[in-house]
Amino acid sequence: MTSRISNAFAKARAEERGVLGVFVTAGDPDADTSARILDALVDANVDMVELGMPFSDPMADGPAIQAASLRALKNGMTLAGTLEIAAAFRKRHPDTPLILMGYYNPIYIYGVDRFLDAAVAAGVDGLIVVDLPPEEDDELCIPAREAGLDFIRLVTPTSDATRLPAVVGSASGFVYYVAITGITGTASAAGDSISAAYERISAATDLPVVTGFGIRTPQQAHDAASRSDGAVIGSAVVEIIANTLAADGSGTPETVSKIAAFVGDLADGVAGKAG
Repeated sequence: MTSRISNAFAKARAEERGVLGVFVTAGDPDADTSARILDALVDANVDMVELGMPFSDPMADGPAIQAASLRALKNGMTLAGTLEIAAAFRKRHPDTPLILMGYYNPIYIYGVDRFLDAAVAAGVDGLIVVDLPPEEDDELCIPAREAGLDFIRLVTPTSDATRLPAVVGSASGFVYYVAITGITGTASAAGDSISAAYERISAATDLPVVTGFGIRTPQQAHDAASRSDGAVIGSAVVEIIANTLAADGSGTPETVSKIAAFVGDLADGVAGKAG
């Protein structure tokens, strides 16, 4: 069965490149600016969007994304609001894959069945929930897949040959390779280590493998996407938001325009067109 996610990978393969994914936090810095940022990502030729579900204790994230979550929460963003942003995005962009990324606590409080129903209705394509291991598949992974949502798994440099089959066994959509040991936005992975990890992961699954964490430049995006099936950039984009806010913390025209320019450069990098 084809999906927006599988179509994105097929399109990238046909163009002999990896996919480009970009992460932003829903409602950062405010709902209106967040929507305009999402539109700018699509206009800048991203292949898929990862929309962060704001949470007060994002333990896998570095300072930039932690601050983004706090800005969004301070301005009233909720999981229900995130789903509303997702639904509005889908109406404007019927073909771009949209993946919700975050932590299980807000989903658990909202109610798993209620959340899955709303996510499907909103046109969400997949979930990345960073704190639910395979041993907890009954909590969300299996119900999500039964509802028609892909469940993307994280694989780390420390996922050894014994652990790897368990991690990817119930995954769908693609596998997200966390290229560094640590939190987001704090380091960059060496190209050789990405190549070795890609070979190791691909031996355990037929799913595409996308590299994320620590990618900050068009050249790094190109390196990661050429050594795997794609690259995801988050912190470097989120930092643009923080650096372009008005004095009252709201978004500015520069917020959107600078993100659009940077993501356009990332897309060129992934396509091998970077200067």
